[in-house]
Amino acid sequence: MPRVLVIDDQKGVRTMIAMVLRVNHFEVEEAESGATGLKAFAESSFDAAIVDIFLGDTSGVDVIATLRERAPALPVIAVSGMTALDFMDQSPLLANVVCLQKPFRPNDLLQALRKAAAAAGGELPAV
Repeated sequence: MPRVLVIDDQKGVRTMIAMVLRVNHFEVEEAESGATGLKAFAESSFDAAIVDIFLGDTSGVDVIATLRERAPALPVIAVSGMTALDFMDQSPLLANVVCLQKPFRPNDLLQALRKAAAAAGGELPAV
């Protein structure tokens, strides 16, 4: 079962993402802050990450860059409800990050996850 780390400071958004993923046979770990997410990532392995760009404690861009430093081929989805995410290609650590604008439908999330896995050069493990 593929494992996905969801980092978002909005509980409702995290819950919705986790529910969609669990229904589709993903194992999900939720983190309410960048620091909690990075700690979880250091303690366990994940097949993908979904990161909110605007976190209460830090920048989601910085979190993504740190995740990519630790795992360069990690499929990552950046989510935001406040801004276009066209700046994401400005750093090599942010290359191939798939951007998803809030609000999004469950199918949009699943398509973004597949696209992120393909952009990272592979597929998520079979469910």
